[in-house]
Amino acid sequence: MSETLKEIGTRICLRRREVGLTQEKLAEKMDVSVQMISNLERGNKAIRIDNLIKLCEILNISSDYILTGVRSQSDLCSVAQELQHLSEDDKRLAELIIKRLKNG
Repeated sequence: MSETLKEIGTRICLRRREVGLTQEKLAEKMDVSVQMISNLERGNKAIRIDNLIKLCEILNISSDYILTGVRSQSDLCSVAQELQHLSEDDKRLAELIIKRLKNG
């Protein structure tokens, strides 16, 4: 179980950083202590359902991703929306990166 909690914590930490939040800001938005966020990210504590719901709303990510590491269709749609805001050059670069990753 502790390995699973560490994996969940890692995903929380990575996503928090992706959206540009500090542990302090995330704790403030969730109305919890910074210590709780730290414990979650280190895999020392399990997240309560009500806090998982808040966390996912704040981080704009599905609970599927946080719990299992599998991105949902809505997560992928969110990424596609972000791509729409890129310049044309950056869109082409993103397309090249995706093709390269896909082809190995």
